[in-house]
Amino acid sequence: MARVLKIDHLGIAVKDLKEAVEAYKEILGVEPVEIEEVPQEKVKVAMFKVGESYIELLEGTTPDSAISKYIEKRGEGIHHIAFRVEDIEKAVEELKDKVRFVYDKPRVVSNGKRIINFIHPKSAHGVLIELVERKEEH
Repeated sequence: MARVLKIDHLGIAVKDLKEAVEAYKEILGVEPVEIEEVPQEKVKVAMFKVGESYIELLEGTTPDSAISKYIEKRGEGIHHIAFRVEDIEKAVEELKDKVRFVYDKPRVVSNGKRIINFIHPKSAHGVLIELVERKEEH
């Protein structure tokens, strides 16, 4: 597979982003580097830089968003782990016959700053894995 460069971020599903941001500011001792809405994923996101990686807080913006459904079924908590790759197209191509992806092809999100795809938990022993290619750092 295209080499994983590092853990990019841990995604945490939360019911109330504002409340969670305040809690994580206290826990981590830093301000979020970015807070944004990602309409195509139906989420609001806050990113905290912690060392070389990020903590990503996710709040669903609609009842039918993946995050809202996740919280309804499992409650708040760790939603996914994201691995940074250099070339997501190459990574998806190399893995497509070995794992099940959530999307047919990678998606551009975060105002073009990231390209992502998810490996389905059934292919990763119950863990939702996101592959991320970053176009720029926060």
